[in-house]
Amino acid sequence: MKAVMLAGGLGTRISEEIHLKPKPMIEIVGKPNLWHILKLYSAHGINEFVICCGYKGYVIKEYFANYFLHMSDVTFYMKLNSMEVHQKRPSPGKSPWWIQEMQR
Repeated sequence: MKAVMLAGGLGTRISEEIHLKPKPMIEIVGKPNLWHILKLYSAHGINEFVICCGYKGYVIKEYFANYFLHMSDVTFYMKLNSMEVHQKRPSPGKSPWWIQEMQR
């Protein structure tokens, strides 16, 4: 089953954090709010998402594009210009997520 998530709001009532990241990416217990919402839906069998990004949507795209990097232990070898992923730890459950930018 698929779900469409609207993540395009400015979030004016939380202005102290909104200049750095969009409202869905404000962290709650070390993870973005959007991550918690997607996990909740996934627990109920909804495993495919279209996220309509708006304000600072590139932050949302970067997080999920580098999801395994955010969730894994890595070593960077600067002299060799390479990276080693020690253990890929995706969150539990099937989550084929993709992101679609909202057209203006």
